[in-house]
Amino acid sequence: MRPAPTILHLDMDAFYASAEQAAKPSLRGKPVIVGGIGPRGVVATASYEARVFGVRSAMPTAQARRLCPNAAYLSPRFELYRQVSEKVMELLHALSPLVEPLSLDEAFVDLEAGGVAPEADAVRAVGERLRRDIREATGLTGSVGLAGAKMLAKIASEAAKPDGLVVIEPGTERELLGPMPVRTLPGVGPATAEALRRAGIHTVAETAEAGEDELVRLLGKAHGAGLYAMALGQDDRPVVAERDAKSISVEDTFEVDLTDRTRVRTELMRLAERCVQRLRAAGRSGRTVVIKVRNYDFSTLTRSETLRGPTDDPAVVREAVARLLETVDTTGGVRLLGVGVSGLADFTQEDLFAQLATEQEAQESARAAAEPAGAEGGEPEPEEELPRRWSPGLDVVHDDYGAGWVQGSGVGRVTVRFEQPWSAPGRVRTFAVDDPALRPGEPLPLVGGGPGAGQSSDPATWPKSLSPGGEAASDSGEEISSR
Repeated sequence: MRPAPTILHLDMDAFYASAEQAAKPSLRGKPVIVGGIGPRGVVATASYEARVFGVRSAMPTAQARRLCPNAAYLSPRFELYRQVSEKVMELLHALSPLVEPLSLDEAFVDLEAGGVAPEADAVRAVGERLRRDIREATGLTGSVGLAGAKMLAKIASEAAKPDGLVVIEPGTERELLGPMPVRTLPGVGPATAEALRRAGIHTVAETAEAGEDELVRLLGKAHGAGLYAMALGQDDRPVVAERDAKSISVEDTFEVDLTDRTRVRTELMRLAERCVQRLRAAGRSGRTVVIKVRNYDFSTLTRSETLRGPTDDPAVVREAVARLLETVDTTGGVRLLGVGVSGLADFTQEDLFAQLATEQEAQESARAAAEPAGAEGGEPEPEEELPRRWSPGLDVVHDDYGAGWVQGSGVGRVTVRFEQPWSAPGRVRTFAVDDPALRPGEPLPLVGGGPGAGQSSDPATWPKSLSPGGEAASDSGEEISSR
């Protein structure tokens, strides 16, 4: 426990949902729910407007729809969230060399290691400046907690939500923690809380009063002793600098179980491509390829293969995934698939055999393309192309109307709202799902990307003539169908 509140905990407010509201002017001030949108989906984040209706993280999406049917339900866009997170982490690293990220939107910072004076006024000023800098850099808000220990700093940031700052002065810990439920303490999950409840222990004060010996008897030596120290406000865990990721992976959950083996293979190949893209974006290579398969009955299995050396070659990863799939029975139906690469390294040792196979495949394709149609007994049937997946919230670009995002799709149509983070709310248009002029896009920067940048917190300042095609934007909900 430090004698000054020099440990800072930052927690961005409703991060995914707030990022979507900042990116989509028409959703600002309205309920937004990000997560799985299918019948098996789970809420990842709900905006504060949606929380008023009782929607919470980890809630089944079907339940959220009953509570808040008029919310915007969007699929996550992790590329956008990573971009925003990188800006936030840059600001944290400017404060101190000791930054411990817990997730994309949460981190501890050791201000003492950054040379900040160990005084309440000094650390408060740093926290307020950080909140202001985050708003200016991203258009989003974050809550800050400051204390002499990590546990207390996290409790303080939770008390500060949304968009606030709380400082816990050393010496006030016991008084603050006493009336809080025991679940407030780190490491107290449902099982531990139930064991304590049966012993008549419900609050942090009651946990401290029980004594270390009783807690050890109830929970075991390590857990009991650690919990007793926490109940006294004692937490000497240091802020640990960022560690390298041990693996990179992607996965998809399907609304309807996949039973067709060809479809399973196709989806795994797509996931392999996405995984390699992330691998290369991180400047890494990997030695072990892993596939994850969750069956219709929720049983989950993994298969892995270790290569002769690290690689970031998509052909190598695809071939390993194909071999691993051969060892898995998918006839009962598959609800989730994943592909990952572990054993990460900063260099690549090319797999010459896979490279040769790729070259041979390319040569054969070129030779086949040069042969006249029907030379082998008739024109070959074209492979069936899987339909595009226009998920709500997906970034798109239209040749005529520019950048926008998918509001919804169905019955062969896709509805798009054309607007940018720095524009006024945009108009809605509808297209055929296979319209060749419409294609997936990339996330636009939340600030700094165009006219009105940096003004996301004040809609009155946004220009009124920024919709694609030079038309004045309107939030009237007008829908224009393009045939």
